[in-house]
Amino acid sequence: MPTEHTPAPAPAVLEAAGVGKHFAGVHALREVDFTLRAGQVHALVGENGAGKSTLIKVLTGVYRPDGGEIRFRGEPVGFDRPAAAQEAGISTVYQEVNLVPSMSVAHNLFLGREPRGRFGTVDFGRMRRESATLLAELGIPVDPRRELSSLGLGVQQMVAIARAVQTEARVVIMDEPTSSLEPREVETLFDVVRRLHEREVSVVYVSHRMEELYTICDSVTVLRDGRTVHSGPMAGLSRLELVALMLGREVAEVRREGTTAFSDSHTGADDAKPPVLRAKGLRKRAVLTGVDVTVQPGEVVGLAGLLGSGRTETVTALAGLLPLDGGEISVAGKPLKGGSTAAAIRAGMVLVPEDRKAEGIIPHLSVRENIVLAALPRLSRAGITSRARQDKVVDIFMKRLRIKASSPEQRVSELSGGNQQKVMLARWLAVEPKVLLLDEPTRGIDVGAKAEVQSLIEELAEQGLGIVMVSSELDELVAGADRVVVLREGGSVAELRGDEVTADGVLNALAEAREESS
Repeated sequence: MPTEHTPAPAPAVLEAAGVGKHFAGVHALREVDFTLRAGQVHALVGENGAGKSTLIKVLTGVYRPDGGEIRFRGEPVGFDRPAAAQEAGISTVYQEVNLVPSMSVAHNLFLGREPRGRFGTVDFGRMRRESATLLAELGIPVDPRRELSSLGLGVQQMVAIARAVQTEARVVIMDEPTSSLEPREVETLFDVVRRLHEREVSVVYVSHRMEELYTICDSVTVLRDGRTVHSGPMAGLSRLELVALMLGREVAEVRREGTTAFSDSHTGADDAKPPVLRAKGLRKRAVLTGVDVTVQPGEVVGLAGLLGSGRTETVTALAGLLPLDGGEISVAGKPLKGGSTAAAIRAGMVLVPEDRKAEGIIPHLSVRENIVLAALPRLSRAGITSRARQDKVVDIFMKRLRIKASSPEQRVSELSGGNQQKVMLARWLAVEPKVLLLDEPTRGIDVGAKAEVQSLIEELAEQGLGIVMVSSELDELVAGADRVVVLREGGSVAELRGDEVTADGVLNALAEAREESS
């Protein structure tokens, strides 16, 4: 019985009791227990493949559980579709924006529940007014009449969050909600979460960013290999202990690995060798004003800068996806001609894009088909594709990148985000490139998968591959790059190397650039 000094816990609003789920013989969830209480902001964490996304989809009716029970407000439920969960009061904001790009912001906010006028027609004026009010309350500076596709990915994510809030849900599930947001938008999101908390709306918060978890969450559940391994308050649980729980290792072991990861700088690069990539004076109206990047064989060059500095635009231009107005690019000493993706690939330069869902994986194809997609011309003879050669390549890269799948024929859409990212890497490594362009390679993946990808980048550099890496996480750039090119407003403003590659060094370079331009 609770004492006067120990208040009774808030009532459970959403529960999973002994829930199981398997796909093609692989157990994604094994007797998972999860309890979300009224007014909680509850973190759900674990490595990629731990079962976080599967649990969310079971809770919200995307999947039916193979065992166990789901309870909402104390009553057993069996949602057969996401709409049923939403009608009951459970809204979900997925990591990948799941809205209609060709429709307006207002239409997306009210999609499926449009306000009607006297004669049953959609009241567009009311819809726009109410949308404008909601967006203003949430601090999202966007005209509700604008087409969603005309907005940046971060703003689209905020619109998705606004839609979930607008439904007056009792439970809001946020799956990596800040993965595409800039710092100002993250603060706006946190304000929204705090307002939900004040109204006793419960929030399930999935994120790989430790700082966010400790800032906004009061409780945490840790999944590992499809099982619940810990559930309790965030207070008193150190970050090191949380990582150890996720990885299934002793705290001392995690501490030791954490201090040695990327402790030595790469030794593969040799400035005496001719560069594998040289880009000079890259220009694009209103986007790039003059970017210079040089990469030696075996070197990792990071691109640093604030949102809008031109980091993503630089790698997309190098890959032939953004036509340039001026500048020169050469790969392995040969000028890159044609200005197309095909020309870049033929020269040996490939891009792993930031948005794996929209620009990377082909969700309805298998793991095997996704991996060999770009390498099919190399695996064909006289126009005939050899399945044996395909299988050999797939087997090599699934083992090398430690891709977790029931088989090469499993649909790639059924894999965790981290394993989907590895499939994308495998696809482009299979064409044996000279230069690998990585745009946010660890976006939306957890600590364990991130460490694997970072380790893989280091291995590829040691084998002589030239790598250009964009990351919004400054610590990741500092830890993994040999040199860092600092960008501001579409142009190169500094280049750091050796002992200069520090967080302070990057920030100072940005500060100096601001002073010079003011």
